[in-house]
Amino acid sequence: MKSFTVSADKDGKHVIRASISEFETLTPAVLQKALRHKDIRINGKRISDDCTVQTGDLVELWLPDECFARTAPSAGIPSDLADYKIVSETDRLLVINKRQGLAVHSGKGTEGPALIDIIRKDQKNPAIDLCHRIDMNTGGLVLLAKGKENLEHAIALFKQDLITKRYRCLVRGVPTEGEPCVCSDDTIMKEIHGFLEKPGHGNVFIHDVQKDKDLPITTRYRVLKVLKGAGPDGEDVSELEVELVTGRTHQIRAQFAHLGHPILGDGNYGRNQYNHFFTSKNGGKVRFQQLFATTLLFSRIPKENRHTALSNRRFSIVPMYDVDLPFSPEEVK
Repeated sequence: MKSFTVSADKDGKHVIRASISEFETLTPAVLQKALRHKDIRINGKRISDDCTVQTGDLVELWLPDECFARTAPSAGIPSDLADYKIVSETDRLLVINKRQGLAVHSGKGTEGPALIDIIRKDQKNPAIDLCHRIDMNTGGLVLLAKGKENLEHAIALFKQDLITKRYRCLVRGVPTEGEPCVCSDDTIMKEIHGFLEKPGHGNVFIHDVQKDKDLPITTRYRVLKVLKGAGPDGEDVSELEVELVTGRTHQIRAQFAHLGHPILGDGNYGRNQYNHFFTSKNGGKVRFQQLFATTLLFSRIPKENRHTALSNRRFSIVPMYDVDLPFSPEEVK
């Protein structure tokens, strides 16, 4: 057990965020579980809700000592990211940078509040909704709408291909497959195609030749950086920027694994023997796939759409890779 007294700079914060600020090795997931088990006390009283704390409150965290150790498995999430950060906000939309390991919505296999639940509570607006989804273990940009009509207009932009989604990731080796193409913003990438089989549950499968019920997929990518000899046996690791033309389940992860270039840290489509070669920045295991949704690129939006003010806007973040490699990712254009 560890405890702390709430200082003035934490006054009014939720207990989870205040605790992470005090003990940077803790994660929201660990603290949410502690709340469910009533293992957190404020001024001696057990709590089960992520309530706010006040200056002078005594917070007791009845957690195992390993939760506070820097080598703990739970110590991989950067404490300054918390659950999310607001990248941009209007009276109609939110652009959010979510942490890895946080589900965007509740479902089977998820624990604790999802991103949408947290934001609705923080914004005091139950009408906020997701415009699209990304995997729980993928970090990065998510677009949310404030209300039904704003949601409908945002979804229309995706259906009309007026919003481009780009990702950045670290993969095994250096891919060369594909044909050159010019993207909507004149970025030159390579385009690859395939066919995706989606079973009722579990992993998807990629085929070069279409089979019954397969869905066609198209992905674009460019190599941003080659880390020479950074992998096992001196194999290269490369950083890619990837653009989704189609947006199928696990498309990026499955397609690059099919080509022989799985995403570093992906235990489903990659090999754990390969992933275990690498360590996180704090010296532990790499906990998540090194994949981030890094760019939302808006094309020219029709005047009749409620989000026309975002025409030709670009929102980007730099990925926060949690792997000990000799490079720091930079902003790209």
